[in-house]
Amino acid sequence: MKHSELNIFKDNNQKITCLTAYDASMAKLIDDAGVDIILIGDSLGMVIQGDENTRSVSMIDMLYHTKIVAKACNQSLVIADMPFHSYDNAVTAVTNAKELISNGADMVKIEGGIENTDVIKALVSNNINVCGHLGLQPQLVVDSSDYKVQGRDEDSSKIIQDNATLLESLGVSILVLECIPSNLAKLITNKLKIPTIGIGAGKNCDGQVLVSYDMLGITLGKQPRFVRNFLNSESSISSAIKAFVLEVKEGSFPNKNESY
Repeated sequence: MKHSELNIFKDNNQKITCLTAYDASMAKLIDDAGVDIILIGDSLGMVIQGDENTRSVSMIDMLYHTKIVAKACNQSLVIADMPFHSYDNAVTAVTNAKELISNGADMVKIEGGIENTDVIKALVSNNINVCGHLGLQPQLVVDSSDYKVQGRDEDSSKIIQDNATLLESLGVSILVLECIPSNLAKLITNKLKIPTIGIGAGKNCDGQVLVSYDMLGITLGKQPRFVRNFLNSESSISSAIKAFVLEVKEGSFPNKNESY
């Protein structure tokens, strides 16, 4: 899939599906199930490496997992997270992003807004497709108490909206919205021409992403309210992934109880 096809999905009101993968076997199951986007998330720091946050994930980690995931993908668009400190400045960002692309990524994802203006301009001018990420930014999370819904008050809501508009103007291709009120996500989604992908951002985003280990119920610890265990009602991982695709496409995931 080409990233430009996702704009057609948005224009036609077709929901976009996205799941994380960290290895070839899971990536193949997700790709075969027809998931539109596979994200090699720095969430691997938590679900694979057992850390409390994503900040310990290195470029070496991301290059390794990107390479093995990309091998298994025939139709899904492959997006790789740029880990903490890998895009501190424009030169570093371009060097690291090019490495991820050469290891099989179609696009890179970075967290944050206006503070990354120079970085995003440099990436886009080097023909590197960029996915933005606003709302809760996991790379700013130090411990579990930092996992909070963002944009609840007028000031923080405006900052997220302004950053979303800015990211689109800088040439970002897709925007992930994490842990924000569903009405704010709807407002941003309606305002932007680029697709929005929600996680804990309600049903009105153009698409939905979940950590695959979360939606299969194999992540340790308490799960946030926006996670649904799709394996509960299915007999296999493959059928659970297909159920996720179906329920996102038909608009039944997430429901009101899975939103803020």
